Amino acid sequence: MSQPGEVAVPYDEAPLRPFHVRVAVASFGGVFSDGFGLGIVGIALAQATSQLQLTPLWLGLLGGASLAGLFLGALLTGPFADRWGRRPVFAYNMLLLALCAGLQFFATSAPQLLLLRLLIGFLLGTDYVVSKALLSEFTPGALRGRVMSTLSVAWAGGYTCAYFVGYSLSGSGDEAWRWMLACGAIPCLLILPLRLTLPESPLWLAAHGRHEQALRVVRRYVGRNVAAPLPALTPPPNASRWAQLLSPRWRRRTLVACAFFTCQVIPYFAVGTFVTQVLAALNVGNSFVGGFAYNLSLLSGAVLGLLVVDRMPRRTFLVGSFGITAAAMLWLVIATNPTPTTIVVLFVIFAGVLSAASNLVYVYLPELFPTSLRASGIGLAIAASRVGSAVSTFLLPVVVSRHGVHVALGACVAVLACGGLICHLWAPETRHCKLDTVE
Repeated sequence: MSQPGEVAVPYDEAPLRPFHVRVAVASFGGVFSDGFGLGIVGIALAQATSQLQLTPLWLGLLGGASLAGLFLGALLTGPFADRWGRRPVFAYNMLLLALCAGLQFFATSAPQLLLLRLLIGFLLGTDYVVSKALLSEFTPGALRGRVMSTLSVAWAGGYTCAYFVGYSLSGSGDEAWRWMLACGAIPCLLILPLRLTLPESPLWLAAHGRHEQALRVVRRYVGRNVAAPLPALTPPPNASRWAQLLSPRWRRRTLVACAFFTCQVIPYFAVGTFVTQVLAALNVGNSFVGGFAYNLSLLSGAVLGLLVVDRMPRRTFLVGSFGITAAAMLWLVIATNPTPTTIVVLFVIFAGVLSAASNLVYVYLPELFPTSLRASGIGLAIAASRVGSAVSTFLLPVVVSRHGVHVALGACVAVLACGGLICHLWAPETRHCKLDTVE
């Protein structure tokens, strides 16, 4: 408790504590697992094609299954986490994810693997929602941009690690794909003990009238001279959270959240999941080297985004990233007989800038919504994005085989241009907002 006469530090201005690092590491581990679980599937499916007799249709279904599961997981978890709290999901979803990842080792048919990939996607969707909400609500405002951006680095690290793990195991026999998929259980189990020890978000507690509990959490974990978050100024309306998100008060922010995330991940996953196949279709002789450069640029771009996210307005970062990635992809589409080096360089620019901008998924989305709607808003945006990414990941190998790679990449250009236009017209600036006063 603060000393007599001492002014309590506002919750959003609390100094960084070791506890904040614990929350961050617990969130990083889950996001790393997310990236690994999604990144490994493309390489594993290439290895499993002959054993499971996978047609291009099955490859598309299995490649997009996790993204489809993410849709339901994110959509249902948002309202649950806003009503019942962040911790119930955050504490235990990694255990279930590890179980499903391990069961992939025993899959003997494409339908069995499809079911597991759908369940894995559902659990990843739950973590996408609660990790962003919980970490953003614990992190001091001055550090929020940089701390939340490290989630993007963790995701890109997991996605890139999956690429190298996949290729290191690819020569270990016919069962290599089973080990690739089962490896996804390891980071989940490593992070589970840390998640079980974390408390509920004080912002959520205060928003639900549980001010004393919020104060106890703040004093125990954040600092005895730190004030609890401000209680909700008005009681939550009786309307459902989805109805509130689509109400005149919030629908523009909801549109921006859904549109920017959807238009960002469609090319990210469609190209990233089948990058070696796309490079081969563009006649890049050594598609492994191209894929290596692509995945390395994803990780480098995430680090670059972390460094710049608090040095420029969120809106400028968002709109500019759409413009640069659309231009790089357009050049690739219209260029006449580009050299393999030019193709790889354009892919590196595309992947690096898109990955840098993906930091905004972790920073910008939580800042768009108040505490009472934060998880629901994040969940709805994730669900919308996963509809697009699942469909695009399913369609890309089919479109490439029937219409050619340039048609598929041209569609990605159109998506990026659409995202940039919507954000230019309606995206608000949130760089200096306080999460307990978002209105």
